[in-house]
Parts: sequence; structure tokens; C-alpha cells
Amino acid sequence: MSDKTHWNAVYSRKLDAELSWHQSDPSVSLDLMEKAGLAADTSVIDVGGGTSRIVDALVSRGLSDLTVLDVSQAALDATRARLGPDGRTVSWIAGDITLWWPARTYDLWHDRAVFHFLTDPKDQAAYIGTLTSALVTGGHAVIATFAPDGPETCSGLPVARYSPELLAETLGAGFSLIDQRFQSHTTPWGHPQSFQYSLFRRG
Repeated sequence: MSDKTHWNAVYSRKLDAELSWHQSDPSVSLDLMEKAGLAADTSVIDVGGGTSRIVDALVSRGLSDLTVLDVSQAALDATRARLGPDGRTVSWIAGDITLWWPARTYDLWHDRAVFHFLTDPKDQAAYIGTLTSALVTGGHAVIATFAPDGPETCSGLPVARYSPELLAETLGAGFSLIDQRFQSHTTPWGHPQSFQYSLFRRG
């Protein structure tokens, strides 16, 4: 089963409240975005946005240069329908982050729970190459993954777990670790999952 088929099936058969990663309040991401200088004219790409509420929060803050990328068209369709007219300025891209290449640059990259699914070094390298090309020099990236004490699998797939320091080492010298947060996320069935959120600046 391809990643596209897997994630379309997940988003097609489950409600948001049935997804282990569903988060109604993306406050940790927003806190780090604000530390990066989030403003009304900041261009943001949300990688693996799925049905995340981060785009809703950014629209409500008056941002109009927003892009949401996800491998699942079903997830994008659901988010676009939820936003309704408020999503008219959002660019929606159905694509695999390991294969997609940006046609433009952004000030801010956001990824909650995509990079940790990339367990193959070739896929990790492809992601980092795209991240580097997509961000302006001096731009920022907020990347959230499972922490070292987080789950070893998610949605039936293996994941890689990171500390902020290990994630910084993986991204390489082109990115400086600026700040970090840890969060215990509770799944809909009451299980805690440890996440780390790291803020990077592209040099």
C-alpha cells in the first residue's frame, strides 16, 4: 500500500476525534511561530497539514499567504470544506513531501508529525533538501516529532523519535536550533504521547 493510499484511507474512514494525533488547540506550534516573528504578512507552509487546526488559527490571525501540503487529497478536501470561504486564500497542494519540489519560497515552515514517519535516510535527505529550498535565508521551521520516550509506531507505521538536539544534528549545519518545547499529547482514548517541538532558523 502506498503512503497516498494509506493516508487517504485513514482520513476517509475516521472522524478527526478518532485520529490519535488530532489536536484541537495547536498552541505550542503557535507559540514557537510567534517567537519566529509571525505576522500578518508571513508566508507559511504547513507540511502534512491533514485536518490540522493550525491553518484555521493562522487565518484567524489575518495571514493570507498560506499553503497546506498533504499526501492525502481526502484530508485536504475535508479541511477546505471546514474552512469554507475563510480558506479562499489558502493554497492546497496534494503531494508527497519526499517527491514534491517547491516553486517558491516561504518565511515559515510548519510540520507536526510528518518527519518522524521518514525512517529511510533517503526520504529524510529528500525532506531536508525540500525544506532548504522552500525556506528563505533567515526563515524559520517549526518541526514536531515524537520525543525519545514517545511511541515507536503510529497509524500502523514505524516512526523515528528525536530529541531537539538529535533533530538539529539530522537537519545539518544549515539550520540552527533556536528554541524547543515538550508536550504530552493525549490521544482520544486517553493514552499520553510525548512530542518535542523545535524551532530552527535557516542560516
